[in-house]
Amino acid sequence: MARVCDFTGRWTWSGNMRSHSMRSTKRAFKVNLIEKKVKMEDGSKIKIKVSSKIYKKLKGFI
Repeated sequence: MARVCDFTGRWTWSGNMRSHSMRSTKRAFKVNLIEKKVKMEDGSKIKIKVSSKIYKKLKGFI
């Protein structure tokens, strides 16, 4: 499965690592994901992937 937040749609970005001499190599900026089980209205549970930034905001609701 892909590293994508189910709420915001954030995913892995790519960029450059820069050394002191400003040489560049590729690197990945990965999303900090948390897997949580959420109880639905009908009583069933599902797993969701949420970025930690959104999890802190919705902590009382999830």
